[in-house]
Amino acid sequence: MIKKLLPLLLVTLPSWGGEISAERQQALRDLLKQDCGACHGLTLKGGMGPALLPETLAGKPDDFLADTILNGRQGTAMPPWQPFMNRDEALWLVKLLRGNNQNSLNKPN
Repeated sequence: MIKKLLPLLLVTLPSWGGEISAERQQALRDLLKQDCGACHGLTLKGGMGPALLPETLAGKPDDFLADTILNGRQGTAMPPWQPFMNRDEALWLVKLLRGNNQNSLNKPN
């Protein structure tokens, strides 16, 4: 799966530090919908992976969730996404999933 994504993600390389551009935010939204959705369900209500809804993420620290995104989960199908994003971007995704990011998950492409 990651090999298939490499050409697409290389076009939208991570913004290493600083503010995340609108273009990069859209690339991260697309990654969440298409790639994360493949395992976590297209509506993020769960599938092969657990649901990624605000209520299922409640009580889990942002750093724990960002580490999971970046490093994957050993012994599961969750791959590490660190080659494709940095910590700031992973934390941005966590805030988006929690629903407290100004940029809606359903923002048009």
